[in-house]
Amino acid sequence: MNSPEAASSGASDGCDSSREILSKEIFENADVHSIVFPKKKIIKNLTLLCVAFVFMFAAVQSLFALQSSLNKDEGLGVYGLAIVSIAVIVSCLFVPSPMISLLGCKWTIVTAMFCYVLYIAGNFYAVWGTMVPASLIMGLGAAPLWAAKCTYLTELALQYAKLTGETATAVVNRFFGIFFGCFQTSVMLGNFASSLILSQKPENETEISKELLDRCGASYCTGDEDLGNVTHAGLKRPPAETIYTLCGMYVASGVVAILILVTFLDRLAAHPDTPGKKRPLISVQLLTATFQQTRRREQLLLIPLTLYSGLEQGFIGGDFTKILHRIKELCREEITSYVSCSEGIWNVGYVMLCNAAVDAVCSFGFGKLVKDIGRIPFFVFGSFLHLSLQVVFLTWQPTSDSLALLFVFAGLWGMGDAIWQTQINALYGVVFHNNQAAAFSNYRMWESAGFMLAYVFSFQLCVYVKLYILIGTLALGMGGYVTVEALQKRQTPGRELNTEKTSELPTVKA
Repeated sequence: MNSPEAASSGASDGCDSSREILSKEIFENADVHSIVFPKKKIIKNLTLLCVAFVFMFAAVQSLFALQSSLNKDEGLGVYGLAIVSIAVIVSCLFVPSPMISLLGCKWTIVTAMFCYVLYIAGNFYAVWGTMVPASLIMGLGAAPLWAAKCTYLTELALQYAKLTGETATAVVNRFFGIFFGCFQTSVMLGNFASSLILSQKPENETEISKELLDRCGASYCTGDEDLGNVTHAGLKRPPAETIYTLCGMYVASGVVAILILVTFLDRLAAHPDTPGKKRPLISVQLLTATFQQTRRREQLLLIPLTLYSGLEQGFIGGDFTKILHRIKELCREEITSYVSCSEGIWNVGYVMLCNAAVDAVCSFGFGKLVKDIGRIPFFVFGSFLHLSLQVVFLTWQPTSDSLALLFVFAGLWGMGDAIWQTQINALYGVVFHNNQAAAFSNYRMWESAGFMLAYVFSFQLCVYVKLYILIGTLALGMGGYVTVEALQKRQTPGRELNTEKTSELPTVKA
């Protein structure tokens, strides 16, 4: 998932890649000369952090997956997500350092989560006047949330390593693995809950007309006005009562997450969580280094693939599963590109649950396998898998009996996404090992740009045009990747980049 969060979010949040470099920097610089917590308290705080993030992101990521279904008038949902992505880019560069310096990690996490709850609450009355500021607030809170989480989690791991005598790298990787393993369950739980609430089909539902089905899939263009007066109850916006129930459940879940942290999470007394410590108000050095990094040859070559990472996550959330637009004037019903169009809105959550489950399993499994067979085969397989699916989407016509295939396609797309999210992160860590802060800042900037473009395209372009954009960007990205591999091999004769040991780099996805 994922989302701009996600990213995946999915989105999950468009700033996903910052987590890896932040943990790396803290690992190198954290002050752990004194042990603050005993082992049991470290495990307790790790558990609380995991549980709180599951509660928060079960709500947030599920709501992201439904944005253009629930708030489709004039593209409010997808434009709101684009605004989130823009705010995340700005937030990543400017907000985390001064906020953590002022509040410390615990209260930075709590404050940032409150920004997320405000976004969820904005969906109770979703109009431009509420959703635009709510999206901005959430996007600005995203980077400090993940930066503070990484700081706190890594500090716990370093203290645990000092207590147990294990290597710091091993414990940091283990703690991050535990956290993101739990985090992935939030995507599945949130989508499952939303599907249960939206699963009440209207009693008078009729079969989807052939006229409407002909406009499902790649042939759908926002603004088409040649469908006539077609009706299908499964494509209607859910009743207001259902939306209130859904948003109420999400707000409650977010509030529970905040209460868990406020009540039970311990503040770190060591250096990373000490508020008031002098730090630069703006990450000027990181900002300058980020733009200098963009001019590097290898970075320029990797921009298309990084951009594709955001585009493909935006596509699975913004075009494959959700209602895009309400046809105006000639009909009062909505059509979708794939899932809602042929199956109804109640199946969106179930399909995304399948996507998230496969993504989570493959992210873990591929991370293990890459040590044995290298990274190049995974990049080749991922590109072949996504390219094949994109060709299928261009030629395939969904029908009312296509549900099983939709689950298969969603799962396969998640498998490819697992490759991009884990292996591109690892690739950046190896290629730019001497300048990782600026490199990962570039990663999150270009991936967030991909998210933003995907959400803007979602309301402006026909589905087949978006698929051609994906195919072109993927082809360009793989060309750049192959060139980077060749350059690295030339610079270090006798060593292939794809067999570089990267187990010491956190390569996790959320």
